[in-house]
Amino acid sequence: MNFFKQLFSGSPAIDLANVIKDGAFLVDVRTSAEFANGHVKGSVNIPLDQVASQLSRFKDKKNIIVFCQSGGRSSQAKSILERNGFNNVINGGSWNNVAKYCQA
Repeated sequence: MNFFKQLFSGSPAIDLANVIKDGAFLVDVRTSAEFANGHVKGSVNIPLDQVASQLSRFKDKKNIIVFCQSGGRSSQAKSILERNGFNNVINGGSWNNVAKYCQA
């Protein structure tokens, strides 16, 4: 699985479990309705169309993990954040993928 992450992301595989354990800022970029129907414990909802106008919420975060339903919108969110100077952003893919690392 890590091979495919490296192949398609063009970067080394990220150890999501450790980044989350280290206190990453978890951002669900799905719509508020999608978020209300289920979300990662401890995550905040900043829908993709609001990311650019909510940049102040991302400041001073050690690591940021963005995620959505399948990874497409979170890829766009990561690009928006990187264009605005954030270099600590990880595309976590789907919210279910991120959720499996947030079990207490």
